[in-house]
Amino acid sequence: MINVTKVFLPPIKEYHKQLQRAWDNQWLTNRGELVLELEEKLKRHLEVSNIIVTNNGTVPLQIALKILGKGGEVITTPFSYVATSAAIVWENCKPIFVDIHPEYLTIDETKIEKAITSKTTAILATHVFGNPCNVNAIELIAKKHDLKVIYDAAHCFGVKYNDKSIFDYGDISTCSFHATKLFHTGEGGAIFSKDINLQHKLFYSHNFGHNGALAFHGVGINGKISELQAAMGLSVLPYMDEILFERKKIIDYYGTNLDLLQIQVLKIRENTLWNYSYYPIVCRTEEQLLRVEKKLNENKIFPRRYFYPSLNTIEYTKGAMMPISESISARILCLPLYVGISSQQLKTIVSIINENL
Repeated sequence: MINVTKVFLPPIKEYHKQLQRAWDNQWLTNRGELVLELEEKLKRHLEVSNIIVTNNGTVPLQIALKILGKGGEVITTPFSYVATSAAIVWENCKPIFVDIHPEYLTIDETKIEKAITSKTTAILATHVFGNPCNVNAIELIAKKHDLKVIYDAAHCFGVKYNDKSIFDYGDISTCSFHATKLFHTGEGGAIFSKDINLQHKLFYSHNFGHNGALAFHGVGINGKISELQAAMGLSVLPYMDEILFERKKIIDYYGTNLDLLQIQVLKIRENTLWNYSYYPIVCRTEEQLLRVEKKLNENKIFPRRYFYPSLNTIEYTKGAMMPISESISARILCLPLYVGISSQQLKTIVSIINENL
């Protein structure tokens, strides 16, 4: 069976070695030695000044919205994983959808200003499949209207734009370290901000609001990662060059051998150092997609309709029609992409797709 992705597992002896440290310390949570080491190594690897590693990738969105959303309207994209919109609703804000660019698949920055009202407090945009939004244009709009910017950068581990980390853009950026991501801690995530005062709020917000053992800065929740998760991250991190190298080879194969006259592929924004996180294809029609998917499934190959459906059509977020997002969502398919997929498997995948387009 070939799934859309497969978790990268380091040699178990290396994971055991990290776990042994937690056993020896008898310290499993509350920001122990392994968590602190992981944060320092990630700062160096990602070339960022601040990072807070968290227990998953959704809590950072919730914390960011709690601090910056302030219960107002949040302009966002309809083309993202459901967690993006769900976090907005969960934090008692209202999602206001803006359609997407038909090639980059990120929020269409030219349509944002029309969606701004007196109730707008923030923009929450997704760097889709690791492909950066037009961050410069969004920053100008936010400054003009005194809005905060949050980036859902769940797919963006290692991505750079204009020679700096994608996590350096916006007031807050978040990332996912879920097992399906390039870098992972099993479950996990991270939150970033260059603003020292804001970073301070983010830190105490992910730790119940604590200011030492007995005092509190303010309200908070439990977003802390465990030593067991950090052990996995410390074991995976040394393999990132290998992971990126293998994923690039797979994407190059797809790009060379798929019938690109019949399908659309993701256009990566200029000046981007991409991380090869996903390989989506956009079919001409939903019927074409369903035919291809059916043939792949019959051969025990399971791509994913990612993202589907367009988030403006979900019952608890229903908003105005988003023609481009709704069309893309109905026609997009992410192909299998992971370290360890064989040349013969890739050949089979491509052959089935080309024969059924």
